[in-house]
Amino acid sequence: MRKFTIILLILTLAIGFAYAKKNQITCSGSTTVLPIAQAGAEAYMDAHPDVNISVRGGGSGVGIAALQNGTVQIANSSRPIKSKEVSACKAKGINPTPYAVANDGIAIVVHKSNHVKDLSVAQIKDIYTGKISNWKELGGASLPIVIVSRDVASGTFEVFNEKALNGAKVVASAQLLASNNAVVSAVESTPGAIGYAGLGYITPEVNIVSVERVTPSTSTVKDGSYKLSRKLYMYTNGKATGDVGSFIGWLQSAAGQKIVEEQGFISIR
Repeated sequence: MRKFTIILLILTLAIGFAYAKKNQITCSGSTTVLPIAQAGAEAYMDAHPDVNISVRGGGSGVGIAALQNGTVQIANSSRPIKSKEVSACKAKGINPTPYAVANDGIAIVVHKSNHVKDLSVAQIKDIYTGKISNWKELGGASLPIVIVSRDVASGTFEVFNEKALNGAKVVASAQLLASNNAVVSAVESTPGAIGYAGLGYITPEVNIVSVERVTPSTSTVKDGSYKLSRKLYMYTNGKATGDVGSFIGWLQSAAGQKIVEEQGFISIR
């Protein structure tokens, strides 16, 4: 009888572990997508208590590498996957498949004391490559420009580098920070600073600078007239199915997109 009880207990635990694994969703990556993934996961788990969703940051490149290595089911990315990443994934039998979950604009931000209201893409490039080093060259106060940027693992950096810098190298004196929050905090506390971040991270404590007289908004991001617009993605291995597919599908639905907007980003609907 004791032996039967032990076997039954082992079988019960095995079934429980298998069930838990089946209903476990893991995702990591972009710090821009992080608040959307976290808030979405909390709301989804409230409605589906049998599902557990684990969300981590680390940057878009980190998330895609984790998907490639099979350690997560969802890679959050604030940029499209690179061709070399696709090749690396496919070499391991992973087929990265994108799902857009939000629209975003990379906002250019400056210290509250800064009265420069607009910059061209060319001026932004000249600032970040070191050609322009003082705000007086742009009609502002005589104050050295403090350049704040994201680190190279960031999808936000990748998009900014492509759309604003045309692939040029950021000046060596720039502060390279690991998150959108860190960038905004640095600009907020540093007179003369300039930085960039996803819309969901912008606070009233910094000024948004328009780009070629266009401010990031729902309409200008959706129609592409804001030059630093982008989509935010979740990548899966092949077509998202099961609990992963249900979660992403819900996040793309009206209910999920309401959470996207509550986090300060722009709906894809």
